[in-house]
Amino acid sequence: MSEAPAIEVRGLVKRFGGFTAVDGLDFRVERGEIFGLLGPNGSGKTTTVNMISGLSAPTAGSVAILGVDPLRQAQAARRLLGVVPQETALYEELTAERNLRFHAELFGIPARERPGRIAAMLELAQLTDRARSRVGTFSGGMKRRLAIARALLHQPALVYLDEPTLGVDVQARRVIWDYILQMKSEGRTVLLTTNYLEEGERLCDRMAIIDHGRLVALDTPGALKSRFGSSVLELELEAAPAPALVAALQALPAVREVAADGERLRVSLAAGAEVPRILAEVARLGGSPRRLNLREPSLDEVFLSLTGRGLRD
Repeated sequence: MSEAPAIEVRGLVKRFGGFTAVDGLDFRVERGEIFGLLGPNGSGKTTTVNMISGLSAPTAGSVAILGVDPLRQAQAARRLLGVVPQETALYEELTAERNLRFHAELFGIPARERPGRIAAMLELAQLTDRARSRVGTFSGGMKRRLAIARALLHQPALVYLDEPTLGVDVQARRVIWDYILQMKSEGRTVLLTTNYLEEGERLCDRMAIIDHGRLVALDTPGALKSRFGSSVLELELEAAPAPALVAALQALPAVREVAADGERLRVSLAAGAEVPRILAEVARLGGSPRRLNLREPSLDEVFLSLTGRGLRD
């Protein structure tokens, strides 16, 4: 019998009165992968995560984490899952060490194991020298690291991170990214929601994009860009392009879209487009490029093409 996936979502539906927040979601997260769940505000991702975490009951469909029903087997699910919410919910008047000790007691970690685990988590969070400092004196990045350490203290197999680097500076963000990649190297599964597409691309093995409660795409970041994004050829010409040049480029099978702005042309390319042929067509029709730049598709463009909205809209 094969192992159950880390997360399995089947036909998941959540209604609030006449409003459908989640509408028939199906996906699975494999063990040991970092999986991103992305969507614009109001897309249903928070509602989905609440059902995965056992905080909300589905109207229809099912959720399992490592083969466990988070509602019917709540205690077992809590031991499998470590949660780092967007609001870190730390006790700011307590020290870092006391915050971890409280969590250890809450999760029933044996007393003889607590000192060693707490010391290991403080070292992982790079907070050993601040173990006895009040959390209220910590920076945003330090609090996020401590919150992640707290979530790992009971050694969960699955960790959910909600906006793990929200409000932290660039240096702290890189430290947290390394922290997340270390979880994967230890064999943990990570479910990640983020409003930073760069973060999703850097960390995630696969990403699911949801909108209006429905799954609109699921693949690796690279495959999503190949399938739904466009490489862009940016040209600066000697003179503004004639309408005939723009129309001729737009008619090419290898071109998805052409936008002209003064002397600038922005040509969105279909997969397999041959840039030299396009440049030859520009020259044939009287265009004389002074500068050109070929840019690969971005996840931002993929997101916009799939949802028609930005991630924070």
